[in-house]
Amino acid sequence: MNNYIYVDNSSTTRLNSHVLSKMMPYLTNYYGNASTNYELGKVSKKAIEKSRKTVADFLNVLPEEIYFTGSGTEADNIAIYGIAMKNKHKGKHIITSKFEHLAVLNTCRKLEKEGFDVTYIDIEENGIIDVKKIKEAIREDTILISIMYVNNEIGTIQDIDEIAKIAKDNSIIFHTDAVQAVPHIRINASNYDSLSLSAHKFNGPKGVGVLYLKKGVEVDNLICGGHQENSLRPGTENVAGIVGLAEAMKITNSNLDVNNIKERKLRDYLLSLISKIPGFVLNGEIDRRINSNINFCFEDIDSDELKLFLEMNNIYVSTGSACNSQIKDISHVLKSIGSKKAGIRISLSYENNMYEMNKIAYAIEDSVKVLRRQRGY
Repeated sequence: MNNYIYVDNSSTTRLNSHVLSKMMPYLTNYYGNASTNYELGKVSKKAIEKSRKTVADFLNVLPEEIYFTGSGTEADNIAIYGIAMKNKHKGKHIITSKFEHLAVLNTCRKLEKEGFDVTYIDIEENGIIDVKKIKEAIREDTILISIMYVNNEIGTIQDIDEIAKIAKDNSIIFHTDAVQAVPHIRINASNYDSLSLSAHKFNGPKGVGVLYLKKGVEVDNLICGGHQENSLRPGTENVAGIVGLAEAMKITNSNLDVNNIKERKLRDYLLSLISKIPGFVLNGEIDRRINSNINFCFEDIDSDELKLFLEMNNIYVSTGSACNSQIKDISHVLKSIGSKKAGIRISLSYENNMYEMNKIAYAIEDSVKVLRRQRGY
């Protein structure tokens, strides 16, 4: 595969070459099991604990509050299901939103089958949650609020600190899925009770995530096994993945401001070109979203067909979350903001450039013209 343009970074990102170099020793020479007590295993254990401190420092929390998981999805599951089951004696009401990632929504649906009551907050047309609706949904038996930091499809940023304060004022545990936030926002996780991350969203390896749990927040285990990760997430640790995650987080935080500026310039330039095409519709508010995201559609164009035409031009975009890619329908995210059409998601990276933005804009305009001609417009 050569000469392609990749703008689906909300789905996954390229593994940083420096991150890979940091991982390699733990895939080759230092392959010991971190649970063993001889030197080869101790090397792995030290690498894990060093990585834990790195992640904790960047999130402004304690190392013992960081748990490594196999994915962001697993972190969401442990947080929501684990917190709900551990605290069900206090109540069985949970608040979330209608446009959460399926890792959250499907966990809540599972809990509903087990006797929990879940309130799904409506989303405003601009893609922002009205925090008043969360306040109004709180009941005496509410034990958990889970709201995503950044939406994975339309990129809108929620008022997480305000929502967390509402939860705290009402003695309710607050969790946020921050998987899409790390490459774009400096996170102070100490403001929250629980938070989920995934390494491959910020140029780290796939197959490793983070769950932050504030001291005192208790959860039930999803997995039974040994004593790894303080018995919360048993199983032999992915040492290379954990090392890669920490290194990727270090690099991301060091370059966050510069990358944000570059991505915004690229995004705004591309948007200035494609928004001139007749029938263009932007999904979600532009001013309260991460700098790398554009989600749009055309009133008379099938987004799946447009995506196919762009792929024929070696331009890789998506029509929604990668987790929903096999579902041929308008995503639940776009439905939640009142959209009647599937959208095209373009999610940029610091690795993109202006030349690519021009090629993308030309390809979109040309594809739209071809599709309209085919329909006799």
